[in-house]
Amino acid sequence: DKLQERFGFKRFRAGQAEAVSATIQGRDVLVIMPTGSGKSLTYIVPIVDHVLRRGSGRGIQAIVVYPMNALANSQDEELKKFLERGYGEGKSPVRFARFTGQEKRDEREAIRSNPPDILLTNYMMLELLLTRREDRPLIKSAQGLRYLVFDELHTYRGRQGADIALLIPVYYL
Repeated sequence: DKLQERFGFKRFRAGQAEAVSATIQGRDVLVIMPTGSGKSLTYIVPIVDHVLRRGSGRGIQAIVVYPMNALANSQDEELKKFLERGYGEGKSPVRFARFTGQEKRDEREAIRSNPPDILLTNYMMLELLLTRREDRPLIKSAQGLRYLVFDELHTYRGRQGADIALLIPVYYL
């Protein structure tokens, strides 16, 4: 209830409540909902709940992977509205950052030196994060990763399909 109040809505829809509950219980969840139906809440609420219970500043606790930067940018704006409201910029009890390749050098360095609780990225950047020397500290900070979310599941073929398929087992190492 407190999370619902915090996010500015009164009640979950039945499918949202079921997905949030299953996720908080540690089960893997696949959510199929139409665009604009509140699908993001089904993973953001459990992630925020986890960070609030465990505490912020313990490294990357969740990575949310988007198929394109536009979705990552949009979610970044939504999280700013929900997680910074009432706290002020940079004072939220849950820290998040977008790392998609669009960031300037100083922004990337700030994220590497002070990893957020939630990292928003895309498939290509996640692969780069796993392979680039300069990003090793960021990946090391994800040792306690609890959530790996793929927003918008698509069917990928060829090399891109193989690249994306190989990202998932890394989470379970």
